[in-house]
Formats: sequence, C-alpha cells, structure tokens
Amino acid sequence: MARGGFPGGFGGGNINNLMKQAQAMQKQMEEMQKEVEAAEFEASVGGGAISVRVNGKKEVLGINIKPEVVDPDDVEMLEDLVLSAVNEALRKADEETANKMGKLTGGLKMPGLF
Repeated sequence: MARGGFPGGFGGGNINNLMKQAQAMQKQMEEMQKEVEAAEFEASVGGGAISVRVNGKKEVLGINIKPEVVDPDDVEMLEDLVLSAVNEALRKADEETANKMGKLTGGLKMPGLF
C-alpha cells in the first residue's frame, strides 16, 4: 500500500468519479420522480362499475361510479367497491414507482426514497 493512499487504488480520481456518478444518479432519480408524479394510474372494480384514477403523488384525480351500482339499501357495498378501487389504483402507482426505481438503481433498495 502506498503511503497515505487507500488499498486497491481507491484514490482521489476514483472518489471524483464516484461523486459524478452519484450526482448523475440523483438527477436521474429527480427526473424519474417527476415522471412518476405526473403519470396517471387507473383501476376498476365490480366489472367496471367503479373506476378510480390517481397520480404518482397518490392524489385521487377522479372516481367514476355507474348509476346502476348505487343501491340506497346497500351503501356498504358501494363503500367497499370505492375503497377497493382506490387501493388498487394506489397499488398500481406504487408498483410502477418501484419498477422504475429498480431499473434506475439496478435493484438496490433505497429505504426512504419512494
């Protein structure tokens, strides 16, 4: 080992390259985050009776309920269908975010990011 150096040639040049790579990855992650936040995800349940649209920010953009599914005597079923559709749309948004992050990081898990 050279005096004052790191074993394996891990010198200043490699650290600079590592920093550049980290900055490039950070920029890619920021761009990917904007792309995912702008994307819309839709899920429908009950044979299309209820559909929900969300964005990557996990904001509900719209809920469509077909009139024939509205039964004043069975509000609980309607609530369950809406809940299921919202959860499925959010799951799709999470899944797409995870897929894009996995491609960017090569499968490396980064807790706290997305």
